Amino acid sequence: MIDISLQNFEADLIHASQQQPVLLDIWAPWCGPCKSLGPVLEKLEVAYAGRFKLAKLNSDEQPEISGQLSQMFGVRSIPFCVMFKGGQPVDGFVGALPEGEVRKFLDKHVPSAEEMAAEEVVQEAQTLLAEGDSASALERLQEAVAINPGNDAARYDYLRALLKADLVAEARRAFEPVAAKATLDARLTACGHWLAACEKAASARSPQVLAAAIAANKRDFDARFELAQTHFAAQHFTQALDELLEIVMRDKSWNDELARKNYVAILELMSKPAPAKAEAAAPKGTLEVAGRVAAASADPVVDQYRRKLSMALF
Repeated sequence: MIDISLQNFEADLIHASQQQPVLLDIWAPWCGPCKSLGPVLEKLEVAYAGRFKLAKLNSDEQPEISGQLSQMFGVRSIPFCVMFKGGQPVDGFVGALPEGEVRKFLDKHVPSAEEMAAEEVVQEAQTLLAEGDSASALERLQEAVAINPGNDAARYDYLRALLKADLVAEARRAFEPVAAKATLDARLTACGHWLAACEKAASARSPQVLAAAIAANKRDFDARFELAQTHFAAQHFTQALDELLEIVMRDKSWNDELARKNYVAILELMSKPAPAKAEAAAPKGTLEVAGRVAAASADPVVDQYRRKLSMALF
């Protein structure tokens, strides 16, 4: 539990909520219901074992913060609790709710114990990958997916690691449980196209034969797409993009836009994730309820190929 003031508002509430949910309890010393709710929240912070952080704000001492949040949610009384996630206030409740009702509120916003355990394993796996220990990282990612099969981020990391290691059959088994919903997640969609390319590459014609077919007929899109998939499977991403772009420029809708879809999938796989924290902090003493949106670090190659696709389409 931490007390919030104007001085630590950004660091200990806004930025902290980008790492884990933070429940802000707005209270006052004269408020009877606040005295009832406070111990319940403190008990639950312990019971939830790190799944959220509890922050307290004395509305008498910090009227600027409490006033802005009250105006934002249209609330005029306390105790008033606000859930912060990803640097933003996302939900809240008013009054000294019973413990069971507070638990229901928390369970809508905080990760489950399984999700927390899986996330810890994913972090370990990412460290192992950075150290070059791919085999151990794969084991940890497989464990993370087993702990929480619904964690699509962990499954994406697992699929990427499998496909990078050319473990295509294992990747197919890992992909099947989410294949039906893959179109709802750009990362899983990208892995699905990568997996399909790896499976097709096993029976593809040689690059020399394909190049000869393309040289004889620039509109032999089947041969050009087959060559693109061969490059895709071999993780020669820019070469695959070049071949796919040639198809898009000549026939945008070819084969139900399959060339464009694979092009977008490769860009997704090449893109770096957005940083978890904003780089710059506001000066101390400045109130900024809505946290800054962190922008993904620019990749000149990805940006260049995005522009090429836009020019080809429009």
